[in-house]
Amino acid sequence: MKALVLDSKETFTVKKIQKPAISEKQVLVKVSYVGVCGSDLARYFEGKVHSYPIVLGHEFSGVVEQVGNMVQAVKEGDRVAIAPLIPCGKCENCDRGKPALCEHYSFVGSRQQGAMAEYIAVDEKNILVLPEEVSNEEAALIEPLTVAIHGIERIQFNAGANVVVFGAGTIGIMTLLALKARGAGNVTVIDINNEKLQIAQELGASYTINSLQVDLNEYFTTHPKPEVVIETAGVSQTQVQSIEIVEKLGKVVYVGTATKDVVFPPKVFERILRGEIEITGSWMSYSAPFPGFEWKAALQYIKDGTIDVKPLINEVYRLEDKETPFLKMRDPENHSIKFLYKID
Repeated sequence: MKALVLDSKETFTVKKIQKPAISEKQVLVKVSYVGVCGSDLARYFEGKVHSYPIVLGHEFSGVVEQVGNMVQAVKEGDRVAIAPLIPCGKCENCDRGKPALCEHYSFVGSRQQGAMAEYIAVDEKNILVLPEEVSNEEAALIEPLTVAIHGIERIQFNAGANVVVFGAGTIGIMTLLALKARGAGNVTVIDINNEKLQIAQELGASYTINSLQVDLNEYFTTHPKPEVVIETAGVSQTQVQSIEIVEKLGKVVYVGTATKDVVFPPKVFERILRGEIEITGSWMSYSAPFPGFEWKAALQYIKDGTIDVKPLINEVYRLEDKETPFLKMRDPENHSIKFLYKID
């Protein structure tokens, strides 16, 4: 079968590799669409992989071509989305119903072959059968939507709460959509890219702020401080600003991973104490029973039209385009939100 293989740092090759065989509890999926995630950029540009060669891709949809003889809930011809985490099912965290915290997990497109290929073998428990209302293209965005849902469900907030979202990338925009679906009040999206902020406004943001042009500390002395801040940008500055701008007794959720040291000046750290601010992290998008309510909710939101992910899909490529979407995503002038490969 054809696959886009990462042979070494910044080296993609389209080549023929062996079509995977399935076990009795697996299904063989003919991949339809696969998204490029920010974590894929680190694997490509920075060599953050467990081994070479590796096929990337964990946000994907497809059609079931073959089922193992013990598979019951999936049949040939089903259109499907796939949860890419493979928890061990045996460690303490798996026993506690916290699969995202599994000590011995595998992961599609990271620790084992991913979906930037014609076919992939997937465990039955990782499969979500798509209703007719959800297209294969939309289904490739279910995984990042579940990340956003998991993040906002890490805290409790009242309907109508004022929320700030740092970052207008895929997860930031997905968080905006999930917040609106959950009944948040005014949602302010903060980024440094005016075009992406325009997309956020078109998709329901109450306010948008370019933090290169506005001093946030000054802004939130004359505007109501948010009760909730969700940080998706993964930038050390915004990770500190999240504490600076949140209201007393407010809540901060860190979704974006840290790439540099995050230093809290004493005055900022003291806000956590004096304001009794609640801080939590959010990791991946899974709960019990696996893969979790996040996946059912994401599928239902898209099916019902409560969340429309189609405006996020800006550019679609073929595997033969190799690193083109990766380069565009790293381009400071890029204004697109989501890049997909269509697998022929």
